[in-house]
Amino acid sequence: MDENSKWYVVHTYSGYENKVATTIQKAVENRKLHDLIHDIRIPMETVTEVRENGTREVERKLFPGYVLIKMHMTDESWYVVRNTRGVTSFVGPGSKPVPLTEEEVVALGVETKEIKLSFTVGSNVKVIDGPFEGLTGIVESIDMENEKVQIKASIFGRETPVELEFKQIAAMQI
Repeated sequence: MDENSKWYVVHTYSGYENKVATTIQKAVENRKLHDLIHDIRIPMETVTEVRENGTREVERKLFPGYVLIKMHMTDESWYVVRNTRGVTSFVGPGSKPVPLTEEEVVALGVETKEIKLSFTVGSNVKVIDGPFEGLTGIVESIDMENEKVQIKASIFGRETPVELEFKQIAAMQI
């Protein structure tokens, strides 16, 4: 996958989401467009329905009438998606598709980014950004979900817990 690929939102007729996704996937296979169109998703959520005969888990579309496509935008890829039966338009002003931002992609849970840390609990680290820049400390805990780390640093001669973002610290080379 190349770095020019971005997630785009395609508006479809309501109820045609699965058919559109399948048709685009077939077009990718037939025309060998794997290098242009990488992934097609229909955001779903699991909901518990309560009925008179009990409860059950049901998959429901998060955004009915929309399909997310990760693609490298070219005239050819635009043409294939735009001219698929059931597609009304790309989301964006006029006929210009607008890609989703990194924050929107993460918020939708479409793509998860893998985080590789150069430190673990008990590692010596140095603060490289923010108001505590230049301090050193020992990692107390790591919160992967919120991308935060708690370190114990010596401030004015006292051991003080400090919460920082991953990007604000670096492992110290010993």
